[in-house]
Amino acid sequence: MAAEPTITRLRETEAIEFPWGHLNWLCSGELDAGAESTFGLCTIKSGQRNPRHYHPNCEETLYVLSGVCEHTFGEGRHQLEAGEMIRIPREVVHNAINVGDEDLVCVISFSSPHREAVFVEE
Repeated sequence: MAAEPTITRLRETEAIEFPWGHLNWLCSGELDAGAESTFGLCTIKSGQRNPRHYHPNCEETLYVLSGVCEHTFGEGRHQLEAGEMIRIPREVVHNAINVGDEDLVCVISFSSPHREAVFVEE
């Protein structure tokens, strides 16, 4: 028998607050034992950045819904705007820097239901 679909409503999730913004997780192994990926919504305040980090057990895709950011990856940098996506392979050090005047809002997805993050000192 096939597993049942799971529905999550953003308005029913609790934001995890950081000095730079917040994360709302909508799908993960912690939220749904049958999940095979992690999915969330990330907001980074204007002028802020999330810490440089990497994921040893999964790749990440980030899709910009609104705002603009400079996304660093390894030694590279690329500016992303609404409607653009970046795929970051596992173990690549990266972060997003909000270089715009409004909040950056992006969808983030990981290829593991138990995403691991390792933070790198700047």
